[in-house]
Amino acid sequence: MVVRKRAAPPTPWSRDLAEPNIDKTAYVHSFSNIIGDVRIGSNVLVSPGTSIRADEGFPFHIGDNTNIQDGVVIHGLEKGRAIGDDGKSYSVWIGQNTCITHMALIHGPVYVGDECFIGFRSTVFNARVGHGCIIMMHALIQDVEIPPGKYVPSGAIITHQQQADRLPDVQEEDRAFAHHVVEVNEALRVGYRCAEDPSCLIPIRDESQKSASSVNGNSRPDGVDYQSFTEIMLSPETVEQVRSLLRQGYKISAEHADKRRYRSKSWLTCEGIEGQERQVLQTLEARLAEHEGEYVRLIGVDPQAKRRVLEAIIQRPDGTSKPQRTRTAKVVRPRSVGNSSNNHYSSSNGVLSAEIKELVRSLLNQGCKLGTEHADSRRFKTKSWLTCPQIQSTQEMGVFAELESCLREHAGEYVRLIGIDPQGKRRVSQTIIQRPNGQAKVRTNGSSSASTYSANGISSSSLSPEAVETVRSLLRQGCKIGVEHADKRRFKTKSWLTAQGIEGSNEGQIIAQIEGCLAEFGGEYVRLIGIDPQAKRRVSQTIVQRPGDTAFKPSSNGSVNGSASSSAASYSSNGYSSSNGRVSNSSLSGDVQDQVRSLLQQGYKIGTEHADKRHFRAKSWQPCSPIDSQYEGEVFSRLQDCLGEHNGEYVRLLGIDTQAKRRVLEKIIQRP
Repeated sequence: MVVRKRAAPPTPWSRDLAEPNIDKTAYVHSFSNIIGDVRIGSNVLVSPGTSIRADEGFPFHIGDNTNIQDGVVIHGLEKGRAIGDDGKSYSVWIGQNTCITHMALIHGPVYVGDECFIGFRSTVFNARVGHGCIIMMHALIQDVEIPPGKYVPSGAIITHQQQADRLPDVQEEDRAFAHHVVEVNEALRVGYRCAEDPSCLIPIRDESQKSASSVNGNSRPDGVDYQSFTEIMLSPETVEQVRSLLRQGYKISAEHADKRRYRSKSWLTCEGIEGQERQVLQTLEARLAEHEGEYVRLIGVDPQAKRRVLEAIIQRPDGTSKPQRTRTAKVVRPRSVGNSSNNHYSSSNGVLSAEIKELVRSLLNQGCKLGTEHADSRRFKTKSWLTCPQIQSTQEMGVFAELESCLREHAGEYVRLIGIDPQGKRRVSQTIIQRPNGQAKVRTNGSSSASTYSANGISSSSLSPEAVETVRSLLRQGCKIGVEHADKRRFKTKSWLTAQGIEGSNEGQIIAQIEGCLAEFGGEYVRLIGIDPQAKRRVSQTIVQRPGDTAFKPSSNGSVNGSASSSAASYSSNGYSSSNGRVSNSSLSGDVQDQVRSLLQQGYKIGTEHADKRHFRAKSWQPCSPIDSQYEGEVFSRLQDCLGEHNGEYVRLLGIDTQAKRRVLEKIIQRP
């Protein structure tokens, strides 16, 4: 080995041309640079790509059993000194059993005590780090003194002494991790020294060849001897879960975390898991053994959507929570109520409502398979649902039991029931059956948020006939359906929020999901969006619910309760119209409607302004919410909104020429 070590160059502040002093037991890689008065102790590892330059500030001290990893830079300023443990002054002092990890920068004057850990890309400058401190990744320590035994989290910037004094203490698992790194690098130091000594390599090669010849076929191409892991057994549920994920084309991976990382949700990724089913299961067993005493969770990944579909903990530190042998062991079995012939089941603790059970029966009668997904509030907003363990049973009682278990396990989260067509390999229904504030109400009589549906369409609907006809018209034209919602504040500022995606293969499913949105956002504005998937643009926007409407049910004469009729006009290729081509049940006068139609036909935009009596006298009009639509029905609806919102004020209609950027009409349509 040729070590790149040189004397310090002659400079105005360094005339003695001091050379590095390296203990013979240390290993210094030939691709590292050591310049000047650098004193390296015994059993030190200096990895490739390091730069240790004592050419300005000096001397440097690196204590016994310390490792300096790849890409580390150690340098010092001419001025400023740190007092080492021997009472002498140094530009840089690094104690014993300390890890300076990849790409870290240690710039003197600096003192780093014994048994410290400096994380990747962290910087320590003009500072004193006490014994036993752990500094994680991408941290900055400058102009402070870190007391002994303190923990600096990743990304922290510590530049004031008050910050340093408030740092938390190092935990025992952190200290064990630092010791583990020292042990690993000690093994690497011995290995590198041995690699350069032929007398050391020959016995190891002979032993390796003997081991290879004695292999009986249990080893794998990845070098893992799975035979040694036969005592680690995956639970039947975990095995079935892995098989289910693989059958659906998902990838399998795993993550692990000690207790501290588990509390902070800082999971670490295990090595990749690839291959056929048997090899995946064996590799997973190997990962459990490798991280014994830690949390390990199974990850299912959809490679197409590049998202996770499953996160399930399959091992815990106490060992008692390694994959449960039977998921249904802790489930309270449902019991029948009354005559067993009526097939009406109810759990002993009332977890499932009668409506959910009726929905389950309906799906089972259609030959569908059942699944469940769950999401916390954050995942629900981003539509990042996680897959629950597959429901194995095909009998009603077994399905109810597994559903109850899922609801209890994910209490405080959203849970939705999935109906799957096993022949078409597609979803036929998605129904939320639990919400964070309690169980979702799923009714089958048409009065709630999730109507049941059949192959022929809607069995019963809580949408108005006009809204249903709008949906049908859009679907016939090949449009996709979307839903947006807004509270009163967002409605005024036109800051609509997108609701959960509307998906389905038939009209009934789509109507049921829209009803679910209406129930979910009760007391808010909800509007229906028609989307042209080819042109990727909106073709319609129809408000189907308003905060003042207590219900959106069709009345006996087919009209819509409340003011919804004007906002849920039917959609046709020509725009919004009712059967007679006019928007019915409008509070606008005939003259105003004719005026609006005339403006729209000429390509003008419609606007409104309002003013109370004082502002009216001062001619200080205030603009209402903009009306962007060119569809007659939607414009009338927005005009009615404006009139209702500013009841008791003056409101005037505006016609705007967008090309010339001027008004072509100003007409008062409401007075106090």
